[in-house]
Amino acid sequence: MKRALAAFAAALLLAAAAPAAAKSFRWSSQGDFLTADPHAQNEGINSLLAYHFYERLTARDRNLKLVPALATRWEQVDATTWRFHLRKGVKFHDGTPFTADDVVFSIERAQLPSSNFKTFAVLIGKPRRVDDHTVEIATPGPSPILLEYVNTIMIMSKAWALANGAARPQDFKNAEDTYAARNANGTGPFRFISWEPEVKTVLRRNPEWWGIAAGRFEGNVDEIVYRPIKSDATRMAALVSGEIDFVLDPPLQDVARLKSNPLVRIVEGPENRVIFLVMEQMRDELKYGNVKGKNPLRDLRVRQALYAAIDVEAIRSQVMRGQSVPTGSMVPSRAGSPPSTEPRLMPHDPARARKLLAEAGYPNGFETQLLCPNNRYVNDERICTALSAMFAKVGVKVSLALQPRAQFFQKVDLTDFAIHLYGWGGAPTDPALVLGPVLHSFDGKGKGDFNSGKYADAELDHLIDASEAELDPAKRASLMEQALQRVRTNVYTIPLHRQVIPWAVRKGVTVFHRPDNYIEMTWVKVE
Repeated sequence: MKRALAAFAAALLLAAAAPAAAKSFRWSSQGDFLTADPHAQNEGINSLLAYHFYERLTARDRNLKLVPALATRWEQVDATTWRFHLRKGVKFHDGTPFTADDVVFSIERAQLPSSNFKTFAVLIGKPRRVDDHTVEIATPGPSPILLEYVNTIMIMSKAWALANGAARPQDFKNAEDTYAARNANGTGPFRFISWEPEVKTVLRRNPEWWGIAAGRFEGNVDEIVYRPIKSDATRMAALVSGEIDFVLDPPLQDVARLKSNPLVRIVEGPENRVIFLVMEQMRDELKYGNVKGKNPLRDLRVRQALYAAIDVEAIRSQVMRGQSVPTGSMVPSRAGSPPSTEPRLMPHDPARARKLLAEAGYPNGFETQLLCPNNRYVNDERICTALSAMFAKVGVKVSLALQPRAQFFQKVDLTDFAIHLYGWGGAPTDPALVLGPVLHSFDGKGKGDFNSGKYADAELDHLIDASEAELDPAKRASLMEQALQRVRTNVYTIPLHRQVIPWAVRKGVTVFHRPDNYIEMTWVKVE
C-alpha cells in the first residue's frame, strides 16, 4: 500500500513537472501566403503573418494606437530630425543581436525600386546609425506623421540578408524567386518554419522573444498553422468539425446560420478599409476592349457613367447581406474621412449613365474587361459579377477576369487591366496613408505606387505634397479635404463601400477583433 501511495505521489510530481501540451492555433482564409520577404508585397494576409516573425520599430494596440516595439521611445530633435532609441538585448531568430545597423539597412532596403513598401519608406527619409541602439532619421521635410510611415517597415537582419543574397527586395510582380521569399530571420514572437504554397504556412513560438519578459505575450499559442482553403463550404466544414480553430472570412450567407451553432462564435465589426474600382487612364488606347485608337476611361463622362450605373444599395443588401457601408469616400472611417466626402457623388441612375456615354461618343456602349480577385476581399467575385450586370444595363459589356490573389496583384502591379476591384486600408489612421500611395500621380520614386490607374493630375499632386509637409493641423486637414474632393469630382476612382468583417471562431478559442482585420496571435487563447 505504501509502495502504491509512493508511486501515485511520484506520478503526481511528474505530471506537475511535465510541460503543458503545446497549443496549436489552426486558421484559414481564402487566399495563400505570398512571400516571406518583408518588403516585397504589401498585402493583407501576407502582412498579417509576416508581422509575427518580423517586427517594426512600433506596433499597434487594440485601438490601433502606436506603441513601442523594437524602439522603446523616440523624440523629434528638430523640424526634420527624429531620434529613435532601440530596445536592448533583442536577438534575431538565428541568435545574432539586433542593432541600429539592421534598422538603417531595412529602411534603405524598403526604399529600393523592387520594394512594395517604398511609397512609405521614401517619405521616412535618410536613416543613420548614432550608436548600437540609437538611430536618427533626417526627413525630406517637416513630417507630421512620420511615425505612421515608420510603422509600415519591418526590420530584418542586415548580416543575414547580405549572407543570403537578399540585399534588395524580391521583385514580386515579375515572379522573382529569392532566398528571402522562402526563408525568414526576424525578431518576432514566432519563428517562420515552413511554407508549402497552397497547402500551409507554419510558425512556432519564439521562446526568446523580448515581449515575453515584458508581459506582451498574453495568449497561450505555441504554433500557428495557416491553411488557405478557397472553397467556402470546405473552409466552414473544417471549422465546424474542429479541424481548424478560426476563419478570417466566413461567407456572408452563412453568418446567420453560424450564429445559431453552439460550436462556433461569430465576432464582427467594421473594417478600416474602402473597397473601390480603379480605371486604367494611362494608355491612349484601352488595352482590353473593342474601342480602337482611344481610351474611353480617360473621358470624365465615361467614368461618371460607370459610377451612375452602380447600385451600391443592391450590392449592400443582396451581395453583402447587409455587411457593408456604402460610401463616396476613399478614406477608411478611422483614418479621418472628411464628412464632405462621405456621400456618394452620383446616385444610381442608369438613364443618366446611358446619356453620359452617348455624350462621350459611345451611344451603343463599348466592351472592356473587369479584373477581380476571387479570394481577397469579402465576396469579391460576387461583387464583380453584380457590377458586370449593372454595367451591361447601360451598354458597357465587361468580360470578367477572375484571378487568385497572387496573379491578381501581379497584373495590377504591371497595369495589365482595364478596370479592377481594389481595397485599401488596414491599420493607418490618417488620410495621408491613402493620398500619397494611392491617389498621387505615379512618379516612380514611391509616390503613387498604388495609383494603379496611372492618372496624373498636377494640381492634385500639389495639394497632397503640401499636406505632407504642413504642420498646422487645421491647414493640413483643409489641404487633404481639397485633395480628396478633387479625386471625387474627377472620378479618378469609384468608391463602393467599407466592409463589415465577421470572424468565425471555434468554441474554446478567444480572439480580439481589431478594426484593421488583423488577428494578433500573441493575444489568442486556445482551451
